[in-house]
Amino acid sequence: MIIGHIGARAGSKGVPNKNFRMLHGKPLLDWSLDQLLASDRVDHVVVSTDSVEMYEHSLKRGCLDIGLRPAYLATDTAGKWDVWKHALGEVEKQTGPASAFLDLDCTSPLRPDSAIPEALDLFFAETPDMVMSCCEARKNPYFNLVEPDETGALHVSKPLPGGVVARQQAPAVYEHAASTYVVAPDYLRRASSLFEGRVIPYMMAPEICVDIDSPFDFRLVDFLMGEQLKDHNDA
Repeated sequence: MIIGHIGARAGSKGVPNKNFRMLHGKPLLDWSLDQLLASDRVDHVVVSTDSVEMYEHSLKRGCLDIGLRPAYLATDTAGKWDVWKHALGEVEKQTGPASAFLDLDCTSPLRPDSAIPEALDLFFAETPDMVMSCCEARKNPYFNLVEPDETGALHVSKPLPGGVVARQQAPAVYEHAASTYVVAPDYLRRASSLFEGRVIPYMMAPEICVDIDSPFDFRLVDFLMGEQLKDHNDA
């Protein structure tokens, strides 16, 4: 039994009310919610939110009723992990034990529909504690990420013996892309943070891993979404 989950807090300092802000004809939340509701792999869908508006909207769309998110999980310092734990517990009270907890981050709406079956297939084939969406890092700490020492002089963040003179020589580094996650319910219950167990990457293209944290991000996603829709309509 697979639980599909979206976390959608009401407040946002960077982009006010961003999770319910309109993007190409529907709320940002619905770009991810539509994917979960359309998936024949997902048995139950839930939206964890402290917003009455988004809560009522999700119930009308057919999501499970787990009530509003507790106040301690509705602050801008509340971690994703604790939100997931709470949602898993509330859903399993109604459905019984789950075999996978699938989370889609609604601030990453460029995710293709294929991400859900691909991430789930990877999870069940490799049986890790968690599958986490990643993309190739644009900058590499072994090559072109630098940090100052106590004198203010810059040095490569992670120097290697002999140095790295070309990006191709540097070890692979991935960005944690806030998009698509599949978590083993037992791991979610016992662990206190994301990386305590065996976490493996689900690789995505960097251009679809744009996460909305600022007004600029929203404008960028709006443009890229428009290009996606145009290509789809042309096809």
